[in-house]
Amino acid sequence: MEFKNIKLELNEGVSLIAIDRPKSLNALNLETLKEIDQALEEVKENEEVKVVIITGAGEKAFVAGADISEMKDMNPLKAKEFAEFGQKVFRKIELMKKPVIAAVNGYALGGGCELAMACDIRIASHNAKFGQPEVGLGIIPGFGGTQRLPRIVGVSKAKELIYTGDMIDAEEALRIGLVSKVVEQEKLLEEAYNIAKKIMSKGMIAVRLAKEAINIGINADIETGMSYEAKAFAVCFATEDQKEGMAAFLEKRAPKFVDK
Repeated sequence: MEFKNIKLELNEGVSLIAIDRPKSLNALNLETLKEIDQALEEVKENEEVKVVIITGAGEKAFVAGADISEMKDMNPLKAKEFAEFGQKVFRKIELMKKPVIAAVNGYALGGGCELAMACDIRIASHNAKFGQPEVGLGIIPGFGGTQRLPRIVGVSKAKELIYTGDMIDAEEALRIGLVSKVVEQEKLLEEAYNIAKKIMSKGMIAVRLAKEAINIGINADIETGMSYEAKAFAVCFATEDQKEGMAAFLEKRAPKFVDK
């Protein structure tokens, strides 16, 4: 598929998806969401890809939101379809077996904040800004913001941010746990790749199972989560990576994982 609104690159096992609509601050219209969806399908099926990084092209915006010019004349049915498609695409990120890192390089507002929250790990540059400003447009978040934000920062803080539409800077996002690290703008992608490489040095089957256990457990009661964790833990013992990892530890050498 030819992409008009995103860039898709592969570099040593890391796939970089960059939203590239500079004139609209990388805002998400339906066409862009479809391209992201297709890119996710491609990286999902590509065995060379171990980790995915999502960012915005340029230095001003990660994604400044959904495209208001496209949304303003939607009827309720079209609005519901638009929200459901955005939710489907972002859920695909959340459920992908490969780790996904958001490198937030500027404005991450509305759908941009929702896109970042669907990723496993979020790091931000010092000039990043986050917010769910939808109520100022007479609407609410539609791509998962009312569901993911409370799970990440807590119910009270999420309600404050959504009800007021306030925008917060990277340091505040770090303080409330919305991001895990803040770095200088020029070092953002370098740091994202460093995290990706560190992940890829581990047993990738174990990483995948850990992601599944976390995602299932956070949306379930503790007993259900513990039960799934024990089963996933047991599955690890059927892999070559478990045997190699433990042998390497006992032999005081670096493991050579084969993802089997």
